[in-house]
Amino acid sequence: MQLLLVEDDAMLSSALRAGLERDGYQVDIASDAPAARLALTDHGYAAVLLDLGLPGGSGLQVLRSVRERYDTTPVLIMTARDQLSDRIAGLDAGADDYLVKPFQPDELGARLRAVLRRAFGRVAPVLTCKTVRLDPARREVTQNDQAVSLSVHEYRTLLALMERCGRVVTRQQLEEAVYGGDSTIESNTVAVYVHQLRRKLGDDLIATVHGHGYRMGDAR
Repeated sequence: MQLLLVEDDAMLSSALRAGLERDGYQVDIASDAPAARLALTDHGYAAVLLDLGLPGGSGLQVLRSVRERYDTTPVLIMTARDQLSDRIAGLDAGADDYLVKPFQPDELGARLRAVLRRAFGRVAPVLTCKTVRLDPARREVTQNDQAVSLSVHEYRTLLALMERCGRVVTRQQLEEAVYGGDSTIESNTVAVYVHQLRRKLGDDLIATVHGHGYRMGDAR
């Protein structure tokens, strides 16, 4: 799942990126308003983490430009501006949530997961598909109540499949989920991780939909 982090403080953005990547996200960074606008025009992100005080323009201007295009990408504002009027302005401009600096990484993670759940139309924080249960908050996977150990890439592949349980997920979508669209990866990489998941979870849980991709669970 790929995020855009819009933050001009290099030390903070580096720390946030490291934490988010440990949680299984791929993170692009934009350090000013023009770079943020360009990234949001050229790429599709699962969510945007947006500072308000940016070189080359304000975060609110970036947010308004996104919403003027009818782009519904979830946006979580992170800012030191803690006045009620600032929070109202951000939410009215189209932000999905507003987090005041300084904040704890765990709170950012929880708010991000909540925003993503709403975007995916999920209320429950835990994903269930067939006999498999995945808790994104704890990065825990169980099958029939037994813990399953997965590598980072296996976990990201499974998460992408379970978020779309019952629907076909293309190889390109899985590549985006695992690697953020890195064009240098081998063409059979996704198939390798699907094979490893089948080995650990059972051959019948992930179906190959020839010519399209993969599906976990019964077709919808």
